[in-house]
Amino acid sequence: MNMSNLAYDSVSEDSETPQQDIAAMSALRPVPRISIQAFCETESIAGPIERAGEDRRMAKAHLKVHMGGVATAIEFYQSAPTPNLIILESRSEPKALLGSLRELSEVCDPTSKVVIIGHYNDVGLYRELIRAGISEYVVAPISMADIVSVISSIFVDPEADPIGRSIAFIGAKGGVGSSTIAHNVAWSMSNLFSSEVVVADLDLAFGTANINFDQDPAQGIAEAVFSPERIDEVYLDRLLAQCAERLSLLAAPSTLDRVYDFDPEAFSQIIDTAQRSAPVLVLDVPHVWSGWSKSTLMQADDIVITATPELANLRNAKNLIDTLQKLRPNDAPPKLVINQVGIAKRPEISAEDFAEPLGITPLAVIPFEPQLFGNAANNGRMLGEMDAKNPIVQIVNEMAHVLTGRSEIKAKKKIGLGGILGKLKPKKK
Repeated sequence: MNMSNLAYDSVSEDSETPQQDIAAMSALRPVPRISIQAFCETESIAGPIERAGEDRRMAKAHLKVHMGGVATAIEFYQSAPTPNLIILESRSEPKALLGSLRELSEVCDPTSKVVIIGHYNDVGLYRELIRAGISEYVVAPISMADIVSVISSIFVDPEADPIGRSIAFIGAKGGVGSSTIAHNVAWSMSNLFSSEVVVADLDLAFGTANINFDQDPAQGIAEAVFSPERIDEVYLDRLLAQCAERLSLLAAPSTLDRVYDFDPEAFSQIIDTAQRSAPVLVLDVPHVWSGWSKSTLMQADDIVITATPELANLRNAKNLIDTLQKLRPNDAPPKLVINQVGIAKRPEISAEDFAEPLGITPLAVIPFEPQLFGNAANNGRMLGEMDAKNPIVQIVNEMAHVLTGRSEIKAKKKIGLGGILGKLKPKKK
């Protein structure tokens, strides 16, 4: 147990609601690869700690929860090495708690940090714990967000360079325009806010970012993913193609001279490094469901799902949203873009009916305008470069504002579903 750590109070008067947890955690950085063991006396404390261990920001940490409190920890560490962090719940009165911590210090490694979750809001106890070198004292009840915040405050260097925000774009089906929207939103962010933006095209076989940005770089993301031992900020910078003054591209090779089968964490190091290089990282994720695409979506700060107003898109969007909300329970739900609305003579689901079963207000509803999009694609230009005053360009600009936190999605009135939900239900045999 480290007897010289600066300790400070982080008292949580009441458990936060889930929505407050999401807001509180949105700015937290990922916790590094550390080992954590918690010893709890009550389920009301063990539960939030276990949920914290499942959060994406804790993906690299290894957390184990034991029941039994300080006494169990003392017995446990008689024969086991201590982890990087020990979390202890104690309902003991202050004098007894301090005595048991002295016993614990005899079996703990001096480098292990300790967090106490107590049931006494006592200033005298807090001061004693500071003198004892406890890393932090939190008064119960606690929320899952409290736990992640405490761990982050201890192990994430506040002086470290800021980590950029990652935004993953994926289509509910192929051909819905997800890549086009991702590239145009990225361009708008760099242009509107004078902010450095990196676009990573993760569709190595069929990616279109190099065409859309009129680039033909000799190197790109393939060199990084196939040489993970070389990845650092200097190497990544050499692979970036400059598309605009503040917009860079990790281009896909878009060739079929090899197969692109990856491990689940294949892109993790590239993403981590790119986030240290720019305030915004736009991930153009292809319409596939694999270990690496699932991992990439789980780690992203924001997810944008693009769909067209058809039943198969609605089914796929619902499956994606439901799955991602289970995988990311402490994050805001994915954002929805309904694209290619108003194709002549095509039966369509209205935007309101499409959004209703998803429980999401669309980030944007984009009309079908093939001339604008076709001319931009054929000329390797962004929509804003082709016609800056076009209403669709204004929609893209609004999306850029929302995704960078400069504005919020405006709620729209919802209407009935009609027969949509019935069509989504499997038929009885």
